[in-house]
Amino acid sequence: MRALLALAAALVATVVGAQTDTLKVGSKRFTESYILGEILRETVVRAGVKAEHRPGLGNTGIVFAALKGGAIDAYAEYTGTIAREILKLDGNVPLDEINRRLAPMGFGVAAPLGFNNTYALAMREEQAAKLGIRTVSDLGRHPSLRLGLTQEFIGRADGWPGLKAAYGLPFATPTGIDHGLAYDALASGKIDVKDIYSTDAKIERFQLRVLEDDRGFFPKYEAVLLYRLDLPQRFPAAWQALVGLEGKIDARRMIRLNAAAELEGKSFEQAAALYFDDDARARAGEPARQGVATPRTLLGALFGPDFWRLTREHLVLVAVSLAAAVLIGVPLGVLAAKVRAVGQPILATVGVIQTIPSLALLAFLIAALGRIGTVPALVALFLYALLPIVRNTHAGIEGIRPGMRQAALALGLGARDRMLSVELPLATPTILAGVKTSAVINVGTATIAAFIGAGGYGERIVQGLALNDHTILIAGALPAAALALLMQGAFELAERRSAWRRASGDR
Repeated sequence: MRALLALAAALVATVVGAQTDTLKVGSKRFTESYILGEILRETVVRAGVKAEHRPGLGNTGIVFAALKGGAIDAYAEYTGTIAREILKLDGNVPLDEINRRLAPMGFGVAAPLGFNNTYALAMREEQAAKLGIRTVSDLGRHPSLRLGLTQEFIGRADGWPGLKAAYGLPFATPTGIDHGLAYDALASGKIDVKDIYSTDAKIERFQLRVLEDDRGFFPKYEAVLLYRLDLPQRFPAAWQALVGLEGKIDARRMIRLNAAAELEGKSFEQAAALYFDDDARARAGEPARQGVATPRTLLGALFGPDFWRLTREHLVLVAVSLAAAVLIGVPLGVLAAKVRAVGQPILATVGVIQTIPSLALLAFLIAALGRIGTVPALVALFLYALLPIVRNTHAGIEGIRPGMRQAALALGLGARDRMLSVELPLATPTILAGVKTSAVINVGTATIAAFIGAGGYGERIVQGLALNDHTILIAGALPAAALALLMQGAFELAERRSAWRRASGDR
């Protein structure tokens, strides 16, 4: 147990130390945002400043919460989203007005990148032509169509609720589906209409008809840098480099970068690198390099350049949360066994915690702690790790034979000595079994931490969902499974050594 606590402390110190004097960039959980996050990070690095990209943090609410809490310093956002979702304003709001309203909150926008990525609805071209659907208004004549929209679009004021009201559409709440997965669902005929971004690379590949917003519901979504106002003072060189991105990415260029990730098998880092390669070629008077599809291999994805970083982050999440669960769970289990009045309430409480859906618990903790990232992830994993440890400790203490307790009393041992010298040693195999179960479960559960920017192998799973790429999904799932097996093997070895020592002592 001392080794586990020492490992947890060392890992936390390593991670915390790595954050010093580092400009942190965030991104949402879709392809374009990942790529823009990498472009921002690389721009800062080329200016000679340490930078870190926290990818796939989630929807607007979560990423903006990260900005407010200081977990990130900047990210690429869209003017329509800032106006509607953050400032609750209607229409196309000028940048000056957006900045005026953001300033009291401690934020600002700068460096319009040069493209407008507006929302739109799309259908398969063949089906739209057959039904005579060209505009969003035309959808109203076909109430039997099946809509599959992203969860964020369904909940946003500038998404489904406002669109339905503006057009008087006769559909009930649509099915919620991940943005990347929805393209395959549309192509296979499982849904008929989906929300898209106008710079999506898959529009042409899947032969989709983008429906005209004939009532002008959607505002402009000009890509800009949303940042904390103290960023220019803290990182002046990086700030000059970031504002130099203004007007450098038009819609065609953004579509090309998205296609590199979604259609050509490139990583987000490689797709972002194309931007800098194009710039260098333009300065040299050379044409842009043509994209070539290079399918990802499982081995290449599995042992990619992010492997050791993700491993370190995953170990931090598991070791720290497990160590905390042991320190709290074992005393709780003892208390439940010794004090009958609180035994059942303790066991019931840890049992109920286990039934709370992980994403719901994370959302609650983000609101309660006012931050995203490692801290709420560790709290959630700690809570999930309690049940096996508390229950096994309780069962181990309860299972001690009365004769052993009577022998301890006959020796004149006090309650404390009986617990430390007799009861806990006898219950140790059962307690260790609970810790082992908790550790193995925690390795798998820790993948959810990536949904709030805490990293770990789940980061690959989130990226795989964004790209609908099974190779990346497996490259995240396999290391987690391997780590779980290693954890189980390590605990079984510790149990055998403990049993051998006890047997040797008996002889």
